[in-house]
Amino acid sequence: MKKTALLLALFFTLSSVAQEIGDDKLGSWHMYFGTNRVSEKLSIHTEAQLRYFENGKNFNQLLLRTGLNYHINPNAIATFGYGYISTDPTFVDFRVISGDDIVYEDSNIIEHRIFEQFILKNTVGQFKFEHRYRLEQRFINDKDFNGKDTQHRARYRLQVTLPLSDIFFLNFYDEIFLNLQNSVYGQNRLYGALGVNVTENLSVQAGYLKNHFPTANFDRLQIGVIWNTDLRKKKEE
Repeated sequence: MKKTALLLALFFTLSSVAQEIGDDKLGSWHMYFGTNRVSEKLSIHTEAQLRYFENGKNFNQLLLRTGLNYHINPNAIATFGYGYISTDPTFVDFRVISGDDIVYEDSNIIEHRIFEQFILKNTVGQFKFEHRYRLEQRFINDKDFNGKDTQHRARYRLQVTLPLSDIFFLNFYDEIFLNLQNSVYGQNRLYGALGVNVTENLSVQAGYLKNHFPTANFDRLQIGVIWNTDLRKKKEE
């Protein structure tokens, strides 16, 4: 319990660091993640996220992502994948966040994204650590930014999971985004959640995210569903 209290205190202390508020609304992210095993070494990543500027309303972003995972061993996974992202920036001016003085018209930004990823896992006592390293090539079609743009980005996420029982667990992560062009610092995400293992392959998390940009930050509630399936054919006995 002392370790749990320490983690919770650390999270809320970091999340209270004063920065300029990006908007005065509490937004929400609704998420699904799946790892679908197709062989001993291969699995397919599936993901869908629906993000809102406010809680359940004022659409912000649709994110669909998939990828092929190669399981080097139980604690190391390499992934090559693709993402489709549609963003409506009209509720709050994202150019203010990124430092560009451009006013948006009523049109979504469409992004096609390729990514390469490597995950390492380890356990220290009861704590389960996951290190995720990701490179992204972003092909952005922005009508208000004179057409198409290509950007490159690196991400690192440290995630810590603490089982409380066979059913309940705590999940925390911090992820930093680094641009490989222009200004290096992109954003930082700090997250804490309570999770429930519904079945052996299905879990649900409800948490809170602080999304820090160079000149603003955003508060987001998150509801996540993780459903891992095994599509391998069962051997007949």
